[in-house]
Amino acid sequence: MSKILIRGAKVLGGEPQDVLIDGGTIAEVGAGLSAEGAEVVEAGGKVLLPGLVDLHTHLREPGREDSETVLTGTRAAASGGYTTVFAMANTFPVADTAGVVEQVWRLGKEHGYCDVQPIGAVTVGLEGRKLAELGAMHESAAGVTVFSDDGKCVHDAVIMRRALEYVKAFGGVVAQHAQEPRLTEGAEMNEGIVSAELGLGGWPAVAEESIIARDVLLADHVGSRVHICHLSTAGSVEIVRWAKSRGIAVTAEVTPHHLLLTDELVRTYNPVYKVNPPLRTERDVMALREALADGTIDIVATDHAPHPHEDKDCEWAAAAMGMVGLETALSVVQETMVDTGLLDWAGVADRMSVKPAQTGQATGHGRPVSAGEPANLTLVDTAYRGLVEPAGFASRSRNTPYEGRELPGRVTHTWLRGKATLVDGKLT
Repeated sequence: MSKILIRGAKVLGGEPQDVLIDGGTIAEVGAGLSAEGAEVVEAGGKVLLPGLVDLHTHLREPGREDSETVLTGTRAAASGGYTTVFAMANTFPVADTAGVVEQVWRLGKEHGYCDVQPIGAVTVGLEGRKLAELGAMHESAAGVTVFSDDGKCVHDAVIMRRALEYVKAFGGVVAQHAQEPRLTEGAEMNEGIVSAELGLGGWPAVAEESIIARDVLLADHVGSRVHICHLSTAGSVEIVRWAKSRGIAVTAEVTPHHLLLTDELVRTYNPVYKVNPPLRTERDVMALREALADGTIDIVATDHAPHPHEDKDCEWAAAAMGMVGLETALSVVQETMVDTGLLDWAGVADRMSVKPAQTGQATGHGRPVSAGEPANLTLVDTAYRGLVEPAGFASRSRNTPYEGRELPGRVTHTWLRGKATLVDGKLT
């Protein structure tokens, strides 16, 4: 593999430096590095970050290749600056055995646009009644360390306790989709003023908050780690903040769309805004931003949820829940967190690369941009502003809430272990 010199990049938003890649490793970082024998990429003051890590991606393969495949999903990831993604278990068949997680892992190895780490199901068939093969999935070639029934809540407290106890033995983590099912029967959007005016079934904040409260107490009781998926309410923030103050081993993630969009958009009845958990209020959005800034929320995760056209282009009640997010996540974070002064680019690297890599134990990712580290990198033109055009997405699906919206920032280059997967905004 040839040498690559990235010239004049603002590493983590700092002063411009040169970064020399030799093979799959960062060889040197400094000013005025020699370009002899190297391919030169003129960064021109663009921001260089460690490759992004998404702890919450739906790749849909096996079983729903009409929505996404490992190939198209990892191409979308590379386009968005990601070098590794964690693939959720709600496939068909469910990733609840060593065989299925190894299939997903091998597909990731074959396609190579980013690393793919499968997430194993907590319960058989995501049915919440019997623990899945947690140990076998961990000991498989995929080496699963994160387990989740995402899409469904592990609502039985005894099952959740047993899962937390089981994964503790090998340092794993249970990632909970916090949704009390009885409190959300018939729910179609956030419960509040807008749902009352529209006459749509309300999804109360307490349905999320009650599960989070229960699970941080369970994690404390058994001395295990719990991760909260797509946290969405101000009350949830306060529960996680309290748990951390007690020393409980809890981490939490927020999605880009919950940092920007509110339930007022549901007044359009456009199913592109239908998502689980639902879009919340402006008060919740502001609380989530502050919590991400102060570290109460550890991670930005996309919850990239692709759906075919027919599953979203229909009446609100029948529409599937979910939004694609890999290709727009960094732009939304720039708009909501960086351009507002809540986070600097070092903070973005922490929340979108370092912390998710640590939580999921993604070896070689989320590392410092320094000599001797793996060359998993993304280069961002932060001065760019442009309209979101889903027709140009690498994802197989187009269900983005940002179509036609102007967003800042554009990933121009992505390197996976020194190999360019995106060059000048085009996949290689």
